[in-house]
Amino acid sequence: MYHYHTLSNGIRIVFRPTHSIVTHVGVYIGVGSRHEQGDEEGIAHFIEHSIFKGTEHRRSYHIRNRIDGVGGELDAFTTKEETCVYASALSEHLERCLELFADILFHSTFPEHEIEKEKEVVIEEINLYRDSPAELIYDDFEERFFGTHPLAHNILGTKRNVRHFTSAQLSTYMHRNYTPDRMVISVVGNTDFPRLVRLCQRHFGGFSAVSHQPSAINPDSATILNSQCSTPGLNGSRFSATVHKRTHQVHMLIGGAAPDLFDEQKTAFTLLNNILGGPAMNSRLNVEVREKHGFCYAVESQYVPFTDAGVFYIYAGVDSDAYQRATQIILSQLRQLSTVPLTPAQLHAAQLQFIGQMAITNDSGLNEMQSIGKAYLNFDHVDTLDEMNRDILALTPADIMSAAQLYFRDDSLSFLYYV
Repeated sequence: MYHYHTLSNGIRIVFRPTHSIVTHVGVYIGVGSRHEQGDEEGIAHFIEHSIFKGTEHRRSYHIRNRIDGVGGELDAFTTKEETCVYASALSEHLERCLELFADILFHSTFPEHEIEKEKEVVIEEINLYRDSPAELIYDDFEERFFGTHPLAHNILGTKRNVRHFTSAQLSTYMHRNYTPDRMVISVVGNTDFPRLVRLCQRHFGGFSAVSHQPSAINPDSATILNSQCSTPGLNGSRFSATVHKRTHQVHMLIGGAAPDLFDEQKTAFTLLNNILGGPAMNSRLNVEVREKHGFCYAVESQYVPFTDAGVFYIYAGVDSDAYQRATQIILSQLRQLSTVPLTPAQLHAAQLQFIGQMAITNDSGLNEMQSIGKAYLNFDHVDTLDEMNRDILALTPADIMSAAQLYFRDDSLSFLYYV
C-alpha cells in the first residue's frame, strides 16, 4: 500500500496512491519546541510562521498566492517534536506544492519588516491562548509535570522571547535544525510513484546531506527527566496545584506518565485511553461524569507519546460545586480499570470500536498524509490499517489491566485545577 524512497541527501519519501482529484502533500521536519535552547523558547513555532514571509525568490504575497491562487490550501503546525508544512490541492498542482515547500524550507530570508509584523501576530496568538483556560491548562500541566526538561517548553513561547527574535537568530536555528536527514515528504494522492520521486529529486535533491542534528535529548536533560520520576521507569514529576482564574467553570486536569512512542505497552495504553475517555459517547468518563451525574458538558482523556516520555490527561470543565465529586468519580474509574479485568465481550467491543474510529480517521486523505508522515519520520516504516488492527485485536484483558495498574496508580497522578 505504501511506497518508500530515500533521496541521496537523506530526505525520505512516503506515498500512498489514491484516485482522488485532490492530493495532500506535506513535509515533516523532526524539530519542535523541545529542541530549543536557552532563550530560544518559542522559536520553532515562530519560524513556522515566518517561513511564509519571504524567500530568495518570493515575497510573502507570492508565497500566499502560490497555492491559494489555484484553489488549494496551505498551512503548517508545530508540536513539541515536529514541524509540518502541508498543502491540499488538485493533483495537477503537486509539483507546485513541492517546489514551494523547497523554497520556503531552504531559501527563507526572514525580512525584518515582515518579521516585526509577525511578532505582533504571534503575541496576539499567545493572548488568545491565555484567554482560553480549557486549552491553557494542558500546557500549564506539562510545564509543571516536566519541570526543567525541554518537554516543558510552551510551544508558543513567551512574549518576551518573541519580541527579541531576530532574522539572524531565525536563520541560525533553521540552518542548525532543518536538515535533510530530519525531513520526510509525505504524499497521499493521485500520481505515480516514479514521477513523485523525480519531482522530489528535482526540487529537494540538490540540498546538502550534511547533518547538523543535535541529539533529541541531551545528557543533562535526560538526567533531569530521570531525577523527576516518581515511579521507576516513568517520566515526570507528581504535583497537585490549584490556580485562581476567575472563570465560570472549574477547569480540571488529572494526569500522569504514560508509555513513550517506542514502549511496547503503547498499543495497550492507546486502547485503554480510548475506553476511558475517547471521543465516543459510550466512553466510561462520558457515561459516568456527564450522562449519569450531569456534572459537565465535556470530559475526555488524551494520551500523548513522545520519543522518550509519555503523558496522559483527563480534562473536564465542571461547576464549582461539583469538581471535587467529579474528581472522585474519575479516580473511581481509574481504580476500576486497574482492579477489574475487562470481560472478553467488553474487550472485543472496545477493539471493534477503536478499529472503526481509526478507519474513519484515515478515510480523510489529509489525516492519512499527516499520520504516515509522522510515523515514517519516527519509525522509518508505516503500519497499514490491517497491521494496526492486528495489533489491537491481539490485546488481552490482562494487557489492558497491566497498563492501567502501572499508569493509573493513585500515587503517580497529578492534579491541576483552575478555579
